[in-house]
Amino acid sequence: MNDHDVDDAMLDESVPDDVVLTEAGTGNAGTDRAGTGGTGTEDAIAAEFHLLRPRLLGVAYGLLGTLDEAEDVVQDAWLRLRTAVAAPGGGEILDVTGWLVVTVSRLALDVLRSARHRREEYVGPWLPEPVVSESVRFGSVPSGSSRSGSLGSGSLWSGSFWSGDPLERVTLDESMSMAMLVVLESLSPAERTAFVLHDVFGLPFTEVGEVVGRSPAACRQLAARARAHLAARAPRFDVDPSEHRRVVNAFARACVGDDIQALLTLLDPDVVFRSDGGGVVTAARRPVLGAIKVARLLFGVRRFGEFTMTPAPVNGRPGLLRFRDGRLNAVLGLESVDGRITTIDMVLNPDKLARVSLTERTI
Repeated sequence: MNDHDVDDAMLDESVPDDVVLTEAGTGNAGTDRAGTGGTGTEDAIAAEFHLLRPRLLGVAYGLLGTLDEAEDVVQDAWLRLRTAVAAPGGGEILDVTGWLVVTVSRLALDVLRSARHRREEYVGPWLPEPVVSESVRFGSVPSGSSRSGSLGSGSLWSGSFWSGDPLERVTLDESMSMAMLVVLESLSPAERTAFVLHDVFGLPFTEVGEVVGRSPAACRQLAARARAHLAARAPRFDVDPSEHRRVVNAFARACVGDDIQALLTLLDPDVVFRSDGGGVVTAARRPVLGAIKVARLLFGVRRFGEFTMTPAPVNGRPGLLRFRDGRLNAVLGLESVDGRITTIDMVLNPDKLARVSLTERTI
């Protein structure tokens, strides 16, 4: 049995569903239940849930990497909260925020554990469902430019790109990039949960313990192991945003142009390309390594028809949307270091693109 299996086995000692946090953030498993009055009134709790929903979705998405599952988890937590509030003869929830974060995290952890086998049997590389929204703006089209025209130097877009889907308003930390989520898949569920909740969302280890059913000291060890594992594999986030935007724009123009040499100059010699078709559409079954192989692949797909690239925020960082015949067929998350692309994560699986409904524009 490896360390990950041990982690999963120990998680069976989970905290009961009706755990209620005190104001200090500690849990009273199986004791107090939510009642009415004070912060327990339905209207007050509904209002607080509405305000917290983007962050709760962010927590669930950070643990699961899929928006559909994140939405289901948050909705389940809301139903449990309503049931707890309506239960007669109990005490009130003193910390609604803490209660919801812990409940969402525990539900997401259960889903994550059950999803591991499905992802191991997934056809080709499994990539997270991309979050594409304008919650982070990186620039605007220069004065006098048309929204449907070419982009000016150093700019990305203007105008609204909301699809109207509330899930796109998920609150994400910048570290929840496509590349980081791929690396997180290599952790055990317990390690991933400890790292995401503490290192990304800032929860104290006492509350992390409520989620994974461990002591704060054990959770601290889980997070430390996760950090050590990620240290050599996680993407860098100290890249200047404007420099990353420049590289992404240049990469897009090189992809739609005819100069493979221009593309090669933008790719790191050890660039990693992953594509997720889910067995539904054509995609590379294994990661492609190296600048020459990746450049040839990117140029080779043009035999299937010409395409355009549209810049858009992907998981809170500059990324690209690829359109063919006016229809979205791929979302690209990119990482760069020292002016060169180091990682390309291309989501082609149409099931993972269903929520992305943005306007095509030409680079």
